Amino acid sequence: MSQTVVALPNPRLPQRRERLQDVPIAGDKKILLAAPRGYCAGVDRAVITVEQALERHGAPVYVRKQIVHNRHVVETLTERGVVFVEETDEVPEGAILVFSAHGVSPAVRESAEERKLHTIDATCPLVTKVHQEAKRFARGDYDILLIGHDGHEEVEGTAGEAPEHVQLVSGPDAVDSVTVRDEDRVVWVSQTTLSVDETMETVRKLRERFPKLQDPPSDDICYATQNRQVAVKEMAPRCDLVIVVGSGNSSNSVRLVEVALQAGAKDARLVDYAREVDTSWFDGVTTVGVTSGASVPEVLVRGVLELLAEHGFGDVEPVQTAQESLVFSLPRELRPSRVLKVADVTS
Repeated sequence: MSQTVVALPNPRLPQRRERLQDVPIAGDKKILLAAPRGYCAGVDRAVITVEQALERHGAPVYVRKQIVHNRHVVETLTERGVVFVEETDEVPEGAILVFSAHGVSPAVRESAEERKLHTIDATCPLVTKVHQEAKRFARGDYDILLIGHDGHEEVEGTAGEAPEHVQLVSGPDAVDSVTVRDEDRVVWVSQTTLSVDETMETVRKLRERFPKLQDPPSDDICYATQNRQVAVKEMAPRCDLVIVVGSGNSSNSVRLVEVALQAGAKDARLVDYAREVDTSWFDGVTTVGVTSGASVPEVLVRGVLELLAEHGFGDVEPVQTAQESLVFSLPRELRPSRVLKVADVTS
């Protein structure tokens, strides 16, 4: 894998991260606060996309699946008039439908077109890159080994680009069951939110079986996933407990818990909200690491810090391993020359 991507804030889009202000300081037990953490560029773009669609067209705005894998974000948008659906046939004909950050298959796009839906594509550009790789290698008649989690929306979307060429490899233990047509024409790609270490272990085992296995032209695991894992690895050996703020269906958040434990943390827990923290976890603990998944707003991290402060964790030490500034422009459907008129949608 290449080195961690370093990115810095882009002034063109509103910065979604909330500043950690007015957090009470009490006690001398330590918090190691990972940076980077929280919203990545793809999540920022996706959430702003839905907000902009609401502002320009009014409720309801429909979103296929969860726009990002975070319970708080979904609940907040639902309160504002967003309707989350599983499939396009749940959306009234002619309505506005946003595709989530995880991407969709061509079949989903065709279904939306058949229903005359006005679609806005919030797919993360890094996911789109993997889709393009899959299509290109399929045109070259390669067997494409997609490393990822069965049932994840991103995996379904990528595999749907070339189902006759793509074979899912769920991890190192699945390598022995892989079969290919031509060992000279095999390539691997991956879901963007995986553990870097586990992915490379899977690749290593695949290469043992298929020595001519080709790599994708660039890393598929996104810069934000890598950066957050690097920060956790840096602080984990010093932590009695690591608290990862994130939802259970967020692949990159779940991976952060695994990475923390593998890197030496004595304990690691995943929570959506501070209220889910069991204070018995603090027994015998003097150092707590805190981080958050790439779809988590900073306000949720602040809640955890406030709770920790109430229990004597008042010494906050940032653990900064990279700075991020990558930003993606909004979908073309929301750019001034492409904005749908409400009359077009309701006619």
